[in-house]
Amino acid sequence: MPDLLSELDLTKQVDEKSDYRARVHELQLSLLHFQRKILESKRSVILVFEGPDAAGKGGVIKRVAEKLDPRLIRVYSIVKPTEEEYRRHYLWRFWTKMPTQGEIVVFDRSWYGRVLVERVEGFCTEKEWHRAYDEINAMEKTLSDGGAVIMKFYLHISKEEQLSRFEKRAADPYKHWKISAEDWRNRRKWKEHLESAEDMFAQTWTKAAPWHLIEGEFKWYARLKVLKAVVKKFTQEFGE
Repeated sequence: MPDLLSELDLTKQVDEKSDYRARVHELQLSLLHFQRKILESKRSVILVFEGPDAAGKGGVIKRVAEKLDPRLIRVYSIVKPTEEEYRRHYLWRFWTKMPTQGEIVVFDRSWYGRVLVERVEGFCTEKEWHRAYDEINAMEKTLSDGGAVIMKFYLHISKEEQLSRFEKRAADPYKHWKISAEDWRNRRKWKEHLESAEDMFAQTWTKAAPWHLIEGEFKWYARLKVLKAVVKKFTQEFGE
């Protein structure tokens, strides 16, 4: 498989804010329509978001979830495991968060941390992250076979754009919580993180759960592309 991230055109954008807002509202209304269909189908939906720090995952997730019935959607922002979670298999804490019938669950970072940050930072052994590919594929196939719709998104930005966003966060007192020493440390291993992502695509791009690569350099474009992809998938799975 070629280096997919290097082939993305990060110059893609949406020019008019009025058009962007109108399109977002239209797509959000479609998602609200499908939320009822998902409930009636007794199936479930799992949306996974990965990508570099400051790639815009939070902004995309907000647009996906903000107009939906909050009783039927849950959003998890995944941080480091608790002491109890450390003592169990690493997938355990994700199984406990999977959706029930008729529910949508969104993961802001996910089980792919095992083959991304944990691999790069040495938080697991090479044997463990190599084995994780098969474990993850087996879990996703089990979920898919049980009726779950799985969509995996990787938002990508350039190293230069990431630096710009980091500096803006550091300078804005209302966004200090969005930047940490860990973010700066991860940036020093930019190349290693990209290599791990490419390996992840090669090993976990399956028929049951393919990856959607999203150009995130321009936030409006990324948000619309994700919303359109979700609506298209829901139309295929649940009808008009």
